[in-house]
Amino acid sequence: MIGPLVNSAALAGGSLAGAALGDRIPVNLRTRMPVVFGLASVTLGVVTVVKVQYLPAVILAFLVGTITGELCHLETGITKLAGHARGFVDRLIPPPKTHLTHDQFISTFVALLVLFCISGMGIFGSMNEGMTGDPSLLIVKSILDLFTAAIFATALGYSVAVLALPQLVIQVSLFLLATRLLPLTTPAMIADFTACGGIIMIATGLRVAEIKPFAVANMLPSLFLVMPISALWARFMVPAASFKIH
Repeated sequence: MIGPLVNSAALAGGSLAGAALGDRIPVNLRTRMPVVFGLASVTLGVVTVVKVQYLPAVILAFLVGTITGELCHLETGITKLAGHARGFVDRLIPPPKTHLTHDQFISTFVALLVLFCISGMGIFGSMNEGMTGDPSLLIVKSILDLFTAAIFATALGYSVAVLALPQLVIQVSLFLLATRLLPLTTPAMIADFTACGGIIMIATGLRVAEIKPFAVANMLPSLFLVMPISALWARFMVPAASFKIH
């Protein structure tokens, strides 16, 4: 279990460094780097999408999963939960003096909670490491989180570092869940799971770069649907297609 530990350490370290440096970090870095972080996420998503095995199954799972998330208002619920968490953090660590209004402060903190703890890359990376033993996605996320946390901590202060704890709990839980699922999977199922996660990472990158505000949290149910749908597709659709060809 390498990825979750490295990711949480990077988030905490970047937050502490950013809060300590504060306004000494140049303004151009604070305003322009989030777009670069988003571009890196999009690039990683493209690399993983090309591993797809059964594209129709992945698209079906992605659509059904996103519809499920929209109907359940998953992102709205997560946002409300993050707002409550912000109030708890305020009692532990007084908010720093900043140019942000109270509403802007809360909005930014909520966005960071979703980005660091419940993002597509984090959930997919944790489950991917549990099933394949490959921590590379979470290592990449750790690099992004290190710099992202430092940039945002210049405005939000040490409260950003508190997010490392829920991030660790969520990622470890998903890692352990994935290890239980591994014996039930096939290489094709894992490939389609990887591709579906790549789509979500592209959406996450576009959101971080403020190009398109996708409700990424509403897409997360697709990660739990893609492997069963991929297995059913391989069992029923692929043999039928092969029969027609011959």
